[in-house]
Amino acid sequence: MGDRDATALRVTFLGTSSGVPTRIRNVSGIALQLPQRSQMWLLDCGEATQHQILRHPDLNFNQIRRIFITHMHGDHIYGLPGLLSTLGMSNMPDRVDIYGPPGLQSYLDGVLRWSESRINYPFTVHAVETGLILEEQEYLVYCAPLDHRVQAFGYRIVERDRLGTFNVAKARADDIPPGPVYARLKAGETVKLPDGRTIEGKNYVGAPQPGRKLTYCTDTIFCHNAIDLARAADLLIHEATFAEADLHLAKRAKHSTAAMAAQVALEAKVDTLMLTHFSPRYGAEGPISLEDLQAEAQAIFPKTVMARDRLTYEIPRRTAAQ
Repeated sequence: MGDRDATALRVTFLGTSSGVPTRIRNVSGIALQLPQRSQMWLLDCGEATQHQILRHPDLNFNQIRRIFITHMHGDHIYGLPGLLSTLGMSNMPDRVDIYGPPGLQSYLDGVLRWSESRINYPFTVHAVETGLILEEQEYLVYCAPLDHRVQAFGYRIVERDRLGTFNVAKARADDIPPGPVYARLKAGETVKLPDGRTIEGKNYVGAPQPGRKLTYCTDTIFCHNAIDLARAADLLIHEATFAEADLHLAKRAKHSTAAMAAQVALEAKVDTLMLTHFSPRYGAEGPISLEDLQAEAQAIFPKTVMARDRLTYEIPRRTAAQ
């Protein structure tokens, strides 16, 4: 893919179809590559997710460490047992943590038992509830229930703010000796040097770098929890199963129209909206196309992009001025 930003948060769509795969779209799955870490997280794991990963030149499923499942419908979970089994037949991970609704543990226990599959590395299934579900040194993950026919959750991934860049040239110009003192100054500490000078770290550190925010909401009809999860997100990934002309179908199935997704983005004041989870009814030969869904969304929220299988979207690191 040529040169790419090593500090970008990279989101790759492994499936963008709703319910069933099509010739050009697989069912739900997203790979999230964390910058400067040999680690990948998955959001949902529909059937053939591992095949999509294997076909992508920049993805390595041996780097999977966390998997977040939104709900128990098959187009979001049928690929999970196979993926877990495959991981145990290659370069085994130290561990895998899986997050999802109650019932996910029982589902995996049953499939692995009846298929006589043995996972020879540790994995843990965490039943999620509203609020903070994961706290790492660099990332926080939150979830909240959405409004679907079965229990479903949306996820919000937040990168912690980073310290500003340490001005080495200024430190050298002020005759501050290099070494551990630089690390203390970068952390914002006040340091007393051997020559008696007192140095304020804040005078040598640039503005902090705000952390990025990614929100994933599917499956759901329009709901306020989706707005709360998406507040000021750099990227909102939201389902758009139906067009407004099929609003009655959206209400019956508790799925969103493209306009509903756009309204969430507008009220949450996100930067970019990425639509996914499209009904196969909107093909090239039908009266309504995916371009029509995009137009419906853009009429409400102009910065709307349509996802497609194997599309990689990069969220660059922001500066304090952005």
